[in-house]
Amino acid sequence: MLTDTLLETLSIIAFKQPVTRVEVENIRGVNSDHAINRLMEYDLIKEVGRVDAPGRPLLFGTTEQFLRSFGIRSVEELPQVDAVQAEEMKEEAEQEINARLDI
Repeated sequence: MLTDTLLETLSIIAFKQPVTRVEVENIRGVNSDHAINRLMEYDLIKEVGRVDAPGRPLLFGTTEQFLRSFGIRSVEELPQVDAVQAEEMKEEAEQEINARLDI
């Protein structure tokens, strides 16, 4: 069973692939080393290349195991998120982060 952290990280990678660790962390707002390493151990994501930029950061994408695990044939079958939904989700995430910081 995947934790909320792993599902969140996996979702970001699935929808934005290919994506770097830094991009994932910018979206999540926290370090994602553990989540990315665990998802690689579960064979749900893999290294798919490198960015042609200083440091040549790794790019991550989903695997065939990811597709089988979620019962889809290709990433094109993932639901499309429109701009309004994306903005609503961003606002909800920011509220959740702010609520956690107030604790």
